[in-house]
Amino acid sequence: MAEQKRDYYEVLGVAKTATEQEIKAAYKKMAIKYHPDRQGDKSEAEKKEAEAKFKEAAEAYDVLHDPQKRQRYDQFGFAGVGGAAGGSYQNMSMDDIFSQFGDIFSDLFGGGASFGGGFNPFGGGFGGGGARRQQHRGGDLRLKVRLTLKECATGVTKKFKVRKKVTCTHCHGSGAENGSGDAQTCPTCHGSGYVLRQQRSMFGMMQTQSVCPDCGGEGKVIKNKCHLCGGTGVQTGDEVVEVKIPAGVADGMVVTVPGKGDAAIHNGVPGDIQVFIEVEQDKDFIRQDNDIIYNLLIDLPTAVLGGSVEVPTLDGKVKLKIEPGTQPGKVLRLRGKGLPFLQGYGYGNGDQIVNISVYIPESLSRGEKEMFEKLRDSESISPTQSVKNRIFNHFKHLFE
Repeated sequence: MAEQKRDYYEVLGVAKTATEQEIKAAYKKMAIKYHPDRQGDKSEAEKKEAEAKFKEAAEAYDVLHDPQKRQRYDQFGFAGVGGAAGGSYQNMSMDDIFSQFGDIFSDLFGGGASFGGGFNPFGGGFGGGGARRQQHRGGDLRLKVRLTLKECATGVTKKFKVRKKVTCTHCHGSGAENGSGDAQTCPTCHGSGYVLRQQRSMFGMMQTQSVCPDCGGEGKVIKNKCHLCGGTGVQTGDEVVEVKIPAGVADGMVVTVPGKGDAAIHNGVPGDIQVFIEVEQDKDFIRQDNDIIYNLLIDLPTAVLGGSVEVPTLDGKVKLKIEPGTQPGKVLRLRGKGLPFLQGYGYGNGDQIVNISVYIPESLSRGEKEMFEKLRDSESISPTQSVKNRIFNHFKHLFE
């Protein structure tokens, strides 16, 4: 069984009302504390624990420093940012984290500054140098999908034909006319992707890293660019994308499809597709969180004498027993006949709530009128005081 993930705010040790600066400061502190280059002579078990905490903190910061991701997380929990099962960062290597999310460290540490040859968050350890090359990331795309209530209940797979940036078919993403052979080591940064500057300050000599202006951080420059993509490694094309919508989604939620957005230049990291959920109104049911409400209209004889009626549900019809003397407004509950809970929000399904309405005939034949006239003065036809009180209390609760 997968280990339960911790709340992202708890991971960084900040309140849910924390500002962007407070989140950034908390993560910077943890990134320095648990960075692999700072574990020294610790045992292998301690190093593994530090690495897990480093990845956990990076994942939390990746969500909380992004206003849109943070809003989805605050509203929908882990399900709003890609699901609660497993840990996406825990399953990644440290090299992948540094390569794919180097922009996080650039943002925190001002482009890779290191003081006096000390700790370098870009992987250079305690001595400077060793900067990792810049890896580009493709843009995210947005789609909208309309679902029926039944599709929300069962989950569904949708296919979209998406016009987007795809990997160049001629150079296969390298950007070079004759493949990687046309890419040469950048003469400015000598392949590191970064240039160093040193200057004196009140704290002593300060060394600053910045992205190489000639190669854009890649460490290589292309001598003979691809004639099809112009050296970018991407071109515009169509791709059929399959999107799996989980059961239990609601109107306004966003499902993220990782890696299916725009291709990145020079075989970088592709973007994501964000699928916005729009739910159609249902002709029979009203949704209330994971419960569904159905209004059952029965005739007067059934309300008086009782009987058995068929009620629609999201997975077919069921029989429902109506007790004699059932009053309008009575509520019956069909356990587990509502919508399933999204992973991380609960287990099982919500309920179907059946509200009883009674149809009063609008026109009667002469014989039917005479029958009701005879019943008018019957004692059992007139409500007792206790019945009046019960119905009034139910009516009153509707406005509280």
